[in-house]
Amino acid sequence: MQTIKSQKYWKHLFWLGPILSIMGVTAGVVSGKWLPVPLGLLIAGIVVIGLWLLFLGTLTPEFWGRRSTQTGANAIIATLSILVILGLINFLGVRYGQRIDLTENQLLTLSPLSQKVVQNLQQSVKVWIFDPIPNPDDRELLENYRRYGSKLEFEFVDPEQQPTIAQKFKVQDLGEVYLEYGADRQFLQRISEQEPLLEAKLTNGIARLTSDRYDKVYFLQGHGELPLEQVEGGLSQAVSILEERNFTALPLNLAQNSEVPEDASLVVVAGPKRALFEQEVKVLSEYLSKNGSLLLMLDPDTNPGFDSLLAEWGVELDSRLAIDASSLRSTSNLGPATPLVTNYGNHPITKDFAGGLSFYPLARPLDTKSVEGIEETALLITSEDTWAESNPEEQPLEFNSQQDRPGPLMLGVALSRKAKSSSTSSNSETEALKTPEASPTPSAQEQAKASPKPKNKPKADENKSESRLVVFGDSNFAINGWFGQQLNGDIFLNSISWLSKQDDQILSIRPKQQQNRRINLTTEQKLTLSWSALLMPLLGFMTAGVIWWLRR
Repeated sequence: MQTIKSQKYWKHLFWLGPILSIMGVTAGVVSGKWLPVPLGLLIAGIVVIGLWLLFLGTLTPEFWGRRSTQTGANAIIATLSILVILGLINFLGVRYGQRIDLTENQLLTLSPLSQKVVQNLQQSVKVWIFDPIPNPDDRELLENYRRYGSKLEFEFVDPEQQPTIAQKFKVQDLGEVYLEYGADRQFLQRISEQEPLLEAKLTNGIARLTSDRYDKVYFLQGHGELPLEQVEGGLSQAVSILEERNFTALPLNLAQNSEVPEDASLVVVAGPKRALFEQEVKVLSEYLSKNGSLLLMLDPDTNPGFDSLLAEWGVELDSRLAIDASSLRSTSNLGPATPLVTNYGNHPITKDFAGGLSFYPLARPLDTKSVEGIEETALLITSEDTWAESNPEEQPLEFNSQQDRPGPLMLGVALSRKAKSSSTSSNSETEALKTPEASPTPSAQEQAKASPKPKNKPKADENKSESRLVVFGDSNFAINGWFGQQLNGDIFLNSISWLSKQDDQILSIRPKQQQNRRINLTTEQKLTLSWSALLMPLLGFMTAGVIWWLRR
């Protein structure tokens, strides 16, 4: 009788073991410390469970031989094995974590350019977000940056709780974001529910703040070129983005200045309506020959007078209008005179644009021929469903094999030419070799010690001694309104960066957008789908009823 009573009390001892074990694990996870209390509770729970099992085996020897005991033991061992495997996987995941982005457009992964900017930081850059309620998406983006570079720091600040920090940055409104780099502070953007923290702005802000390089871009004026002011058909949107990237946009009138300023990183000729004077073309040609860079955006139905300059580089302008009859263009609600481009050349300007869209309203095709010493790369190539139309006034627009030119067409090209070594430099080198008492050339280590290290990586010598030319058969793709469409702005900005020989600097970041998976249905299709949703279940029930009746 006493044995049965003791069995009754000892049976409840088992529940004390799991309770102590759960308490120990919970305390360790919550506190983040496993010594001494959490580990003690966990060990006590395991000991109690062990004593209980030992008691059962001693009190009832047949207990381990029961089928129910073996089944229960197998279930416990299997459960513990799964927990051990999951724990091991979790440990390996924390220690050697890898992120796999399965979204179609890699929406959750930083662009290679953003990764490069963060990885190349030489000293800490801190992002200050003055928002009392942090947006989880903003925090996730900043954490993503931290994964590629530990020198990027960030902090969310409540201006009311920390007014001293808010006063230091002169914060006016909630949601303001600032960058801090040493003693330099810079406003980045104002975030809200409608406008979260943007990767493009953050990356370019970091690159701008950590760079001490400022480039001047001169836009030719005086021949009906696109205005730089904020007017319809102007370039103010493009100019604004350039200024955010340490570029200074300045007008250039060659009728008043007989040469291109020496501080010019490049010259842009955007959509001239009238031909340049012969002397102006000569000045630009001489500027190119002196390792300059030139961007030409030339519309159809104009004769800008660049024939001699372009012939020297092997480029020819087609006077016809590019027409697009592809199905992709028809779904975008654009006219046939606005070709879409999804095929891009292998060039720094377009290297990350595979499959992306860009639009070119009223564009002219380009032709090129090989010229010795000049390297050319086609940037923009239309589809096979395009052609160069000779008579765009005739309606409807149809391809005429006798007059028109079939696609694909080239709408943009990038060219470069290495500078030839001058005889003067050759003679000076020869004289230096003839001098018997010439001082020995210092070693690379001595030169490194003697010369101060620049803040940024300098441009490669081969880039300095190189002339660069980019020609587009269209200027409308960069005007206000079109600049922000798909990749249009990226094409323009990357062209500016490449022409300014910023090969070691950040280029434009392509915006990531979710793929539109919506299906547009007609009224008849909607009606058919609705009836199908009703009839198919009814048909299934009727079939099941017939089968039941036959087997009854």
